[in-house]
Amino acid sequence: MRWHFLAIFGSITVSVVSLPPVTAQIPLLPLLQTPSSPSNDSDNRTVSDWIYLDGRRLFQISATKTNLSERLQNIQRNLNQISQNYFQSSEQEVNVEVRKVNEIPVIQVNGEYLMSVTAEDAKLRQEDQQISANQIADALQEDLQRAKQERQTQYLINQGKIAAGVGLVMVVTSWGVYYWQRRSRKEPAQSVPSISSTAQPITTQLNQQQHRHFQEVKKRLFQLTQAGIWGGGNFLILGLFPYTRPFQVAILSAAQIPIKLAVVVLGTYVATRFSYALIDRFTTTLISSGALLTTDTSERLRLRVSTFSGVTKSIVTIIWIGVGILLALVSLGIDIVPLLAGAGLVGVAVSLASQNLIKDAINGFLIILEDQYALGDVINVGNVGGLVENLNLRMTQLRDSEGRLITIPNSEIKIVANLSSRWSRADLTVPIAYEADVDHALNLIKKVALEMDQDLQWKHQIIETPQVLGIDNFGDRGLIIRVWIKTQPLKQWDVAREYRRRLKVTLDQAGINIPVPQQAIWVNDAQLLNAQMNGKADESIVNSQ
Repeated sequence: MRWHFLAIFGSITVSVVSLPPVTAQIPLLPLLQTPSSPSNDSDNRTVSDWIYLDGRRLFQISATKTNLSERLQNIQRNLNQISQNYFQSSEQEVNVEVRKVNEIPVIQVNGEYLMSVTAEDAKLRQEDQQISANQIADALQEDLQRAKQERQTQYLINQGKIAAGVGLVMVVTSWGVYYWQRRSRKEPAQSVPSISSTAQPITTQLNQQQHRHFQEVKKRLFQLTQAGIWGGGNFLILGLFPYTRPFQVAILSAAQIPIKLAVVVLGTYVATRFSYALIDRFTTTLISSGALLTTDTSERLRLRVSTFSGVTKSIVTIIWIGVGILLALVSLGIDIVPLLAGAGLVGVAVSLASQNLIKDAINGFLIILEDQYALGDVINVGNVGGLVENLNLRMTQLRDSEGRLITIPNSEIKIVANLSSRWSRADLTVPIAYEADVDHALNLIKKVALEMDQDLQWKHQIIETPQVLGIDNFGDRGLIIRVWIKTQPLKQWDVAREYRRRLKVTLDQAGINIPVPQQAIWVNDAQLLNAQMNGKADESIVNSQ
């Protein structure tokens, strides 16, 4: 699986590296220059921007913020008109001249006016106005001649061949990634070392979660790879032709922020799911290896490890979301240093407004640290109880016997009864009729318990020799005999059901009945007794007559 991720990242790297070297030609972020003269009015500050030809940067111009847009449009419109006239002419050479008009350098191309080089333009290059004008003229002459050569038929044919080759590489690479993805889906899950049956449900759940997380990460990385192949290839093809190269600038100008945010979101999601998979794998390895486990603490430690796994995932999620938010702000060009500086004050304000959440988190941390209960335990909290299905720093969720999901804030948990911490006990009461042979009944009850303790099917669930405590009470059903059977956590109910079944069969075979509730009524009313006696005497006289 490690090689899958390395290969996927490698393919993404190849697709990114294959992009044309346009970093010096296309502005990924607007370039803002410091003002030439400090001013309190933001509209008077000096800013700069680029002039383009066929999607390539030619040179920068500078002006005040209010005038830059108009000047940029005028120069760009003049350049487009001059270049179109030059491309349609049969002349191969281009004549770029620098003349002075009113002591200001003016650039003309083939006798047509292009622009005037201002003092702000010269300050931008930290050169003299004349030198700056000569530099712009040299760049114009070279780029215009290259642009006309790129419009020749032979050049376009050669670029078309390159585009076809790039398209073929895209198809083959995309098909290879798709085939690899289908093949990885069919690969069997990695085998996990065998463990005891008591821990099997926990490790099975962790293995399933780990497999789902790895599959989700692989799926997203494959999708990212496919997007990188097709997006990078098409972007490269657009840069091969002078007619389509301006679309590169348009795409990056319009989509750079959404692309950055999408990459941050996808990267945060993949990193979170990959962290989940690593946590599940570490937890499964720790449980399966048996490290630091003993016979008495193995099951309990497995429950604690699974609980820490869930809490760690929650913490990792919060961390990655925080990192993702910071990266998103950075990608938008927002300075996060003031935000980080004010995070302390925000934290104080939030803590004052959410004291209950803080209490929940503190109590949840103490519950986990002190091992009051863990995932998989059966607990009673107040008048509710059930199986601990979810536990985090904020709340505990129980599933009761009727299947209801009960959510309890950790700050509300004051007294908790854990029915499965380290070991459990089946507390049984067996009623025996008063007329039965008590000693014989006690021997049978003890015999059934010992036989069950020696049974291979139940031996690993019963951790101590069962105790027959004797007659515990004289009840309305007969003599009440108490039996204690110490079991593995959560096994007391299974053991008790099986013991009752075996004891019923044994007592039936021995002729000892399990009595039903019975009562003896004594009447101590003299008048009622006399009336009953007189009634019987009268009845006897009538019968004799």
